[in-house]
This record gives sequence, C-alpha cells and structure tokens, in this order.
Amino acid sequence: MKTAYEIAMDRLDSKEPARKLTDKQKKILADIDCTHRAKIAERETFLGAKIAGAKGVGAGEEAGILQDELARDVRGIREEWERKKEQARTAK
Repeated sequence: MKTAYEIAMDRLDSKEPARKLTDKQKKILADIDCTHRAKIAERETFLGAKIAGAKGVGAGEEAGILQDELARDVRGIREEWERKKEQARTAK
C-alpha cells in the first residue's frame, strides 16, 4: 500500500516527468553554484566588515544603509544564480 506522499509523487511524475541531466549539465550547475556562493561570500565579507566598523563607531544609520545594500546585492546574486541554473537545465 502506497503512502499519500508516494501517490502524490506518482501523480506529479505523470504530469511532468523529472528531467534527466547530462554530466555536462551537472558540471555546469556545480560551477554556477560555486561561483555564486563565492560572490555572496565576497559581498558578505566586504560589506560585513563595513557594517561592523559603522556599528563600532556608533553610526547606526550608516550600518542600516549598508545592511540594506547587502540584502539587495545578495538578492540580485540569488536571482542571477537561479536564472543561470534554469538556463543550464534547459540547455541541450
């Protein structure tokens, strides 16, 4: 007897079969992941140091602006990351 989860997965597979990725696509996706993780880490390190410095001297408003900038940068990198991954998945 199948569980509700297994039944749901069967229905999902029948509507949209899972895509099979080639070895080349898997490598491209891994490279994209590595690159974008590094970009995020770079921004967090760079702006994180500036945020800490601003908080250290009592410039709370500047720290807030820098935190907003960091959030915007990370969001942009994540959007680019997902877009490139989707392109790699659909490429043949």
